[in-house]
Amino acid sequence: MEHVLSSFSNNLADLVERAGQSAVGIEGRHRIGSSGFIWKPGVIVTAAHAIRRDDEIPVILPDGKRSVAELVGRDPDTDVAVLKTKSATAPEVTTAPALRTGEIIVAVGRHEPGILAAVGIVSTAGAAWKTWRGGHIDALVRLDIGAYPRSSGSAIIDTQGRFAGMLTGGLTRTAPVAIPAATIDRVATELLEHGRIARGYLGVGLQPVLLPLAFAKSLNREQRTGVIILSVEPGGPADSSGLLIGDVLAEIDGEPVTDTDDVQIALRGKIGKELSVVVLRSGDRAELRVKVGERRG
Repeated sequence: MEHVLSSFSNNLADLVERAGQSAVGIEGRHRIGSSGFIWKPGVIVTAAHAIRRDDEIPVILPDGKRSVAELVGRDPDTDVAVLKTKSATAPEVTTAPALRTGEIIVAVGRHEPGILAAVGIVSTAGAAWKTWRGGHIDALVRLDIGAYPRSSGSAIIDTQGRFAGMLTGGLTRTAPVAIPAATIDRVATELLEHGRIARGYLGVGLQPVLLPLAFAKSLNREQRTGVIILSVEPGGPADSSGLLIGDVLAEIDGEPVTDTDDVQIALRGKIGKELSVVVLRSGDRAELRVKVGERRG
């Protein structure tokens, strides 16, 4: 038993040491540091909520040297921020498969004296979810782990040292979560290319409602709810397409709309495209075309 524990301990320390070759300390907020990791040569990923400045952000590199980085872009909706500095070099890392409930994970970050590590388990590994700010996260991964003040933005690795995501306490008020590697790759890539995350919008205020039974049956699928339009932004996409206050939106581009999340999902990647929408208007079915706009701010 003693040999097994000793072997596990040594292997864990080796994993942390290797992962620490990509771990970065970041001074992005006054008196409150955070961690990050080198995602690609010259590119650092960290937690967006820990960044409160845009340029000359002090960073502590894996070799212990100090440098400065510039903010490429941040996405508060998914709590991902991307920084750039020519000084950031690290070995290539392998991406882990999707995390499973009960799996042992390690968060690896950096602070002034050196590497910062914490061991925990995945307490929940669920389906994709939408943050309170509207960001799309590929999986809900709650962690049972000690989250220290500087550990937000730490890389999450599995027991084989593969990159599984990023630790953050900025998206929930309960347990810390891991932003999955798939979300990191998607968001960081778009931030590098455009400096921001483009999100579609219709310019409407919405609320879920029950559909009249006859109309629900006419949709030829099991759907009992839609979303009623409570407000229409003047000059916005919905206004320009003829959507009205009181219309009940039931379908976008052939897909059912049962709540506001379905609307956001239907608009993802569709900016500038014209989509068909099916609504209930004054008791009758109506079909319109709407060109998806881009949400600003």
